[in-house]
Parts: sequence; C-alpha cells; structure tokens
Amino acid sequence: MVQWVLVLHGVCTATVVVSFLCGQWPIFQGTFIERIHYFLTFGAYDYFLRFVGKIFGSRATNCVLGVERYCCERPNPTLQIFYLALIGVTYMIVAKSSFKYIPGYYVSEYHRYLSVVAVVVGLVLFVLTSFSDPGTVTAENVSRYILAYPYDDLIFVEKECSTCKITRPARAKHCKICDRCVARFDHHCGWMNNCIGEKNTRYFIAFLFWHFLICLYGAVVLGLILAGQLRERKIIYILTVYYGIENSFSALFPHVVQYFLGSYNTQILLTVFLGIISLLLAGFFGYHAHLCLTNMTTNETFKWQDYIIWKRKVNEAKASGTALKASLNSMNVTPPVPQSKWRTFFKKSPLQKVEPIVVNNVYDKGAICNLYEILVPLSQRRSFFHSKAA
Repeated sequence: MVQWVLVLHGVCTATVVVSFLCGQWPIFQGTFIERIHYFLTFGAYDYFLRFVGKIFGSRATNCVLGVERYCCERPNPTLQIFYLALIGVTYMIVAKSSFKYIPGYYVSEYHRYLSVVAVVVGLVLFVLTSFSDPGTVTAENVSRYILAYPYDDLIFVEKECSTCKITRPARAKHCKICDRCVARFDHHCGWMNNCIGEKNTRYFIAFLFWHFLICLYGAVVLGLILAGQLRERKIIYILTVYYGIENSFSALFPHVVQYFLGSYNTQILLTVFLGIISLLLAGFFGYHAHLCLTNMTTNETFKWQDYIIWKRKVNEAKASGTALKASLNSMNVTPPVPQSKWRTFFKKSPLQKVEPIVVNNVYDKGAICNLYEILVPLSQRRSFFHSKAA
C-alpha cells in the first residue's frame, strides 16, 4: 500500500510541475495539462482573492495586491532566496540520507567532493547571471548600440523610449520591472532578479546547462547507490533462492521496487525529483540554445508571432478583396460553363492561395558566428568602442 501511495505522489508531483512550467506550450493546448496550468497560474489566485475579499474585506484584498505588486512588478529577491533554499535543502537531504552509502559497489569516494564542486560552480553561475549587467542602454552608449544592431524595419523600427527618453536600439526593450532599456533583451528572469540581455545571456545559458548536468548527475549517482545496495545485500539472490521467485525481470521487478520503497524511499523520491527537474531544464536549455544558434531572443519570437499574425490577416484581406473583385467582374461577362460538382468541391479557395510568410531574421549570421556573439558580446569587442557615433 505504501509503495502505491509513493508512486501516486510522484505522478501527481510530476503532473503539477510539468503543468505549471510547460502548460502553455502549444502541444498541451486543449488538454488537462493546460487547464491545470491555468488554475495554478490564474484561477487559484483569483479564487483566493475572492475568498479573502469575502472573509476579511477590501483592506485585506488591497494588502494581497500590494504583495503581488512587490513580487511581480519590481525587483525583489524572493525567487533568489527560494532557489538558494531549494539547492541547500536538497543537497543537505542528499548528503544526510545517501553519503553514508559512499563509497559503494558502483560509487567511488570522490563523489562526496565532486558533488560539492558541482554545487559551488552552479552557485557561481547563479551569482554571475544575477548580478552582472545585462547590457543597459544609456545616453552614452546608445549610438554605439544603434550601429551594432541595425533596424530591420519589420519588427524593429527607430523610435524613442518613452521612459528613458533615448532612441531605443534594435533588439532592445525597456524592462518595466528593472526600469531600464536592455540591449538584445531576451526576458526578465525572476529567479535571477535580473534581465537576461546582451552581456549575461552566456551566463544564463551556462547556468541552465550546468544545473541540468547537476540534476542528471544526482539522479544517476543515487541510482547507482541503489543498484550497489541491491548487489551488496544480495537481494536478487535472496528473492530467487529463499523465496523461490523466478529469476526474470518481470517477476523480480515488483519485489525489488517494493524493497526499495520500503528501505530507500528517500533516495527514490530524490531520484524521481532530480530526474523530472533535469528533463525540464533540458527543455529550457534546448530552447535557449536554439535561440542562440539562430541569433533570436525570446522577446523577438513573440514579436515575430505578432508580425506573422498581422501579415497573415493583411494577406487574407488582400486575397478576399481580389476574389470579391473577380466575382464582381464575372457578373458583367458571359456566364461561364458550369463545372462539375466534384471539381468545384476540390477547387482551392482564394484564401488558400495566400503566399507563406517567411521570417527574415537579418541578425542570423550562421550558427558559429551567432554562438561567438553570445560568448563575446558586441559591446565587449574593440570595434564597439571604436565605432563612430551616428
């Protein structure tokens, strides 16, 4: 009974985590994952506000809204503290529950020290991403950024930032949370309490990749510890010889799982947790790595989506106008010979003949040059400082 409760707990935890982080992805559209995501991100909070208003009145509601504004609309270290607590508590639980099995049959002594190094490197990347300048655009460097990132006149046109009162360079955006214009703006990351921009994208990508490796490493080492305990305690031998269980995977598997859940439930839960987090981090890293290799940002993907939607509507309107004009002209000429019903049925609508919209990313210079631009930002090159002001 206990093992099924733990399995159910793991499935529910995985479902909630995936729904919260990935429920808005197109692949989950119309599924229960999307509905859970909506409830976790909007619905539950809306119900909570209504409950607070009915029980405690409008003053309590305003207090809750004030906390929301502090957490979501201005810089604050809430998620940074949560990250540090999560890393610290997880490592402490792993050390307390599993270091006693090191060294083991499959795990060497050096994993005690390698785990410390892995966590320290992750913390260094966290500090670099959180406290480094993302590429703040000022009146002193704006002309150089304008030369470094020319306007494409599609999703970026020359205009003034209404807050900073300077010409906003292409690929830049004013972050309302940090209250500054950031060059090559990707997004504002609450976990880092900082914008991800031209200068610190490299640290952010390294942070994602390293934490994916840490979680995968932790899950693998815990799995090896469990496998070593299985061999050292001769569990397979006991099950087959003393209990007469058939020596096959299908016969032994449920008994081995029951043994692990009864004797090593902490290690099992940690392995599942780290495995799920590593998969999520792999997805995030893969997405941002693709953006880097194509010289795109998260902000630009949204801009291109808006542009494509607008362009499609314009093309469809033109096609509808052309079709309407052709229909009106046909009324003034000799009626055409009636076509067969089958040919009419399979005849394409004028709206289906709309030309496909191509994303013309002028900043894409090839995977190698794009990657070099991430590793060595334009603003940190000698040519950036020697460029002539516009």
